Amino acid sequence: MKLAVIPGDGIGPEVVKQGLKVLNAVAKKYKFEVETQDVLMGGIAIDKTGVPLQDETVKICKESDAVLLGAVGGEKWDKLPGNLRPEAGLLGIRKALGVYANLRPAVVFPQLKSASMLKEEALKDGLDIMIIRELTGGAYFGEKKRVQLEDGTYKAWDTMIYSTAEIERITHMAFGIAKKRINKLTLVDKANVLESSRLWREVVTDIAKQYPEVELNYMYVDNTSMQLIRNPSQFNVILTENTFGDIISDEASMITGSLGMLPSASLGDGNVGLYEPIHGSAPDIAGQDKANPIATIMSVAMMLRYSFNMLDAADDIEKAINKVLDKGYRTGDIAIEGTKVVGCEAMGDLIVGEI
Repeated sequence: MKLAVIPGDGIGPEVVKQGLKVLNAVAKKYKFEVETQDVLMGGIAIDKTGVPLQDETVKICKESDAVLLGAVGGEKWDKLPGNLRPEAGLLGIRKALGVYANLRPAVVFPQLKSASMLKEEALKDGLDIMIIRELTGGAYFGEKKRVQLEDGTYKAWDTMIYSTAEIERITHMAFGIAKKRINKLTLVDKANVLESSRLWREVVTDIAKQYPEVELNYMYVDNTSMQLIRNPSQFNVILTENTFGDIISDEASMITGSLGMLPSASLGDGNVGLYEPIHGSAPDIAGQDKANPIATIMSVAMMLRYSFNMLDAADDIEKAINKVLDKGYRTGDIAIEGTKVVGCEAMGDLIVGEI
């Protein structure tokens, strides 16, 4: 297994270390070898090379079987021009790898129901949502411009643009994932206002004819943001465009109780998937052994499942996490009265111990 590793900024190196520790434990158990190569991206790349993403990093990632990313960004680089900020590196590597679908599971662990921001009755049916967000189109990649007007003020715009082909490829992936779950898919858009959303709705509706077993629902993004809080269990698989997906996946993550618990996978038609926790770089706790590594470790499980089809190994990691939580161990972000608080390093060791 040839793995490109982007530790990144802030707590990124700390959580990535624990993810690799767990991966190596699984490799020993299932008798396969892992070859890793660290590469620069994000703020640390800016500090060392002047740019957030070097061609050499792209080359190494493309030649790997998968990419594991920690986190990028921080206030230190917030005042740089947009094309030189750490986030530009993230957008760039996604584009370079051709990963157009971001899979973000939002799951409430039974042991952590009390950590959710929702009342218990809202979670009585549990929560297991897969949000599938289009990743390389829309306003994040459309034309951007700012012009100064005669009165000295400015006008700026970002163009939300999608083609039929971009919508088709992720829609087929979404229906395929829905078939492996409970055959229920919700398209989230703003088709009452946006022309691009109307195209999304037309294309998805047409493709749905090829998947008659899957129940297709439609919901506007503003209503979705309310329904995720009011009755989240009504959702199973959500398909949406880039900007909407960015927002509602973060909302869904808070329902689960902690950003530190949620992984993600970015996939495309190529062989190289990009796996990362959805939390940020949290520079305020970097280097203090306080970070929750579970999202990164769950990202490793997603990597085994989606890039290597090692379903048993992925299940082993998820079962190990549940066993550690069952025993009452928590990092500070998910700790409640009566639980045993441990640091980032210790949490990784506990999960390895269960494997």
